[in-house]
Amino acid sequence: MIRDILAARLADLVASRSTPDYQVLARDVLGIRGANVDLARRLVEQALVVEDRRDHWRRIGERVRADAPRAAGVYVFRDADNRALYVGKAANLRRRLQAHFADRRWRTLHPAVARVAHVDWETTGSELEALLREAMLIVELQPVANVHIGEPVMQRRAVPAALVRDVAVLLSSVDPDAVEIVAARARGDVLFQRANRSGATLAETTKRLWEFFHQADARSATGLALAPLVFSWLAGRGRQVTRVDPHDITSADELTGRLTLLLNDESLFVERLVQL
Repeated sequence: MIRDILAARLADLVASRSTPDYQVLARDVLGIRGANVDLARRLVEQALVVEDRRDHWRRIGERVRADAPRAAGVYVFRDADNRALYVGKAANLRRRLQAHFADRRWRTLHPAVARVAHVDWETTGSELEALLREAMLIVELQPVANVHIGEPVMQRRAVPAALVRDVAVLLSSVDPDAVEIVAARARGDVLFQRANRSGATLAETTKRLWEFFHQADARSATGLALAPLVFSWLAGRGRQVTRVDPHDITSADELTGRLTLLLNDESLFVERLVQL
């Protein structure tokens, strides 16, 4: 590597008590000709620092690739002071993080991400949950390397008008005995609710969903307008997801009945189920 070559050449010069000729080092090792003495020295010193950082980045990547799970989730790159540098999401965390730390990425790496000291991750039961969790973390942490750090805007998304409507989406959960329900309103807010497939939490789930869709002042716990992410996902990769139209249901009791059938259906998450 460049750092090793430069370090070896400089060590030889020190051992022979010779003054380093930075112009020669820049020419022979870095391939830069015609640099004046001061510029050549800076280029050599910068190359040593950058290569040291690259080695550190590679070591972080090796640990991450070994430990990251093959599951959907979100991840946060953090520096030595635990500040968030970058937030991302993935359908497969290990595959995504392997791509982040591939050697070819170093040349185009955001300078802030090069300072990564460790990577945190959180698994989710589904790609949509990861997408929403990513948006929440970006707004919360304001990572320096993310391009978009505000709430999603519907006008920027190619979503059919027919999909921009109140909906409850049933998703797999990290808890094998539960189902995640993401409720989204056309006005923008979302609600997350975990329902136990045994029905033990169904009464509370139904109550919260009914109030969310039918009370004008009901708001999501996140306080963020994340529904555009739900609608755009439904228009693309989520076309086959199980969903419920809350306004085709006349009472909370009827909603309980619909959810009971879905939670006990063996084909849930195997084939598309649309409750109309």
